[in-house]
Amino acid sequence: MFEIRKATTSDVFAIRRLIWEVGINPLGLDWRRFLLAVDQHGKMVGCAQIKPHRDGSLELASVAVVSDYRHQGVAGALIHHLLHGQPGPVYLTCRAELSAFYNRFGFEEVQDTPDMPAYFRRLQRIFQFLVKIGLRGSRLAVMKCERCAILQK
Repeated sequence: MFEIRKATTSDVFAIRRLIWEVGINPLGLDWRRFLLAVDQHGKMVGCAQIKPHRDGSLELASVAVVSDYRHQGVAGALIHHLLHGQPGPVYLTCRAELSAFYNRFGFEEVQDTPDMPAYFRRLQRIFQFLVKIGLRGSRLAVMKCERCAILQK
């Protein structure tokens, strides 16, 4: 059992710790943008944010859940709360094998095109270059939800 609430200043270190534990991008962690999932004792069990970029684009980012609470709807609840009322579009980056999870929320993979925001185009090109020079591992997916608010229940 968990509930969703806005982060407060007292949550800063817990957010940073969880982001580091799950191994995702630790940059741009402004607690004021975060929603948290907390258990019945008030302990944070998940977090996520909508992060604005200089180019005006919005990114669903920092979606992280503690291991004991995975596959229990925590990430989905955080995503639904964050996307509710977002006029769109909202972007995200993830390992390609996670694309199907985000498809459920209306996100679709997009390719490097001139209308893709500069931040995501740059990120995708850097990752493609690293793969070319021998970095093996997951493929990066850039995804977009054009009409997120309409898709909400």
